[in-house]
Order: sequence, then structure tokens, then C-alpha cells
Amino acid sequence: MTPGALAELHAQCFDTPPPWSAESFADLLSDPHVFLLKDRGAALVGRAAAGEAELLTLAVPPEARRHGIASALLDNFQAEATRRGAVTAFLEVSAENAAARALYAAAGWHEVGRRPRYYRTPGGLSVDALVLSKALCSS
Repeated sequence: MTPGALAELHAQCFDTPPPWSAESFADLLSDPHVFLLKDRGAALVGRAAAGEAELLTLAVPPEARRHGIASALLDNFQAEATRRGAVTAFLEVSAENAAARALYAAAGWHEVGRRPRYYRTPGGLSVDALVLSKALCSS
């Protein structure tokens, strides 16, 4: 999946936070700590370094949702992050993204913080970001 295709997918899936550009994806993917996982037109971008992983974005085309693709990508993220030495993971999600919050809760992610007024909607409203975390392996 090219940076341009990732930007198109991101634009289909997000308005808050704003979708990322092809240039943003190209910059991210040039980092050796960043990895891209793909499944049936969906994509997950993660980063793993120094024992920690960050799920940077997860995008599933609207017509492909509710078929287990996001759950499979989360499982693959956990496996890849663990393979790269991460023992914990975190992500940010819009407090208004109920579907994503439910997905992450079902996968064992827990809220560990809140960033008030972190995102701005296209209409100019402020939305909190939730910071979620998950242990990737037991010690």
C-alpha cells in the first residue's frame, strides 16, 4: 500500500483527527521503527522502540467494517510489536469514536489518560483524546 493509497484510505475513515497526507505517511514509513500491517484493504501503522509500541493509526474502509478485519490487525499489531521487543503498547483515540473505543476495550486496552480538547472537528469543536494502554506480554 503506497503512501498515497494510505492517505486516501485515511480520508475515507477520519475527519477528527484530520486525515493524514501522503507525505505524512511517507515520512512515517521511512522510520525503521515504524511498520505497516495490511488486511483486505485496511491498514494499521505502528511503531515499536525501547520496549514500547504505539498504534499510530488503524483504518478500515467503511464498506469492509464489522467483518473482523480491525480485530485481526490488532492481533497482528500485538505480535509484530512483541517481535520487535515491545512489552507495552499505547494509542490515542477520539473520545467521540465509540466504535473504535469498543473495539479497543474488547481487545483488552484500558484508558490511562485523557488529553482535553486535543482534537478539533471540521466544525471547530474541541474533542478530547483518550490515551489507552495494553500489556503485550506477561513477565
